[in-house]
Amino acid sequence: MNDFALTFEHVNKTFGNVTAVRDLSLKVPPGTIYGFLGPNGAGKTTSIRMVMNIFHPDSGEIRVLGTDTTHSAKDRLGYLPEEKGLYRKMKVGELVAYFGRLKGMPALGAKKRAHELLERFGLGDYIHKRCESLSKGMGQKVQILVTLIHNPELVILDEPFSGLDPVNVEVMRDIIVQMKREGRTVIFSTHVMEQAEQICDSILLIDKGEKVLDGP
Repeated sequence: MNDFALTFEHVNKTFGNVTAVRDLSLKVPPGTIYGFLGPNGAGKTTSIRMVMNIFHPDSGEIRVLGTDTTHSAKDRLGYLPEEKGLYRKMKVGELVAYFGRLKGMPALGAKKRAHELLERFGLGDYIHKRCESLSKGMGQKVQILVTLIHNPELVILDEPFSGLDPVNVEVMRDIIVQMKREGRTVIFSTHVMEQAEQICDSILLIDKGEKVLDGP
């Protein structure tokens, strides 16, 4: 039995002559908030994309929720990429439910879950409005709900605070903490120390593809 939500064992990744990740090992306990902290270009996004099977490591092993392939665990994962966007002409409720169906949920179940999430996170008035009517902060919230629609065990957020004003940074922090209270494991990347220190149980500090520090 694997006791960790995510493990890296001596993982390496290069792009041409550039080493993006070098000999990276880490272990993320379940039910915790774990931060990937480092400057832009440190290897945070590359590491996350290897977890999601977007990139494949050149060597080493990655295990996600006890399996050695993300594909096996894909319906247990929620993922918010660094490049975020919404289908602007879709209605908010339809959009969130649509992503639930993509994760294998039945149509009625996805619709019900989408409406419950939107009401719970203060977006009930926007269920039948188009995504283009949302503010940036609201749009970011909707994208988080898209990652939660199928009730994942592990949620991975790539730079979730990027571009948010101070009020919505606080909202995002509260959402992440609430995910932990619900028993989920949350991994997020950031280049801002304060964001990681305030809510993380453990932090991986990475620079130029190498681990500098890993711990509480």
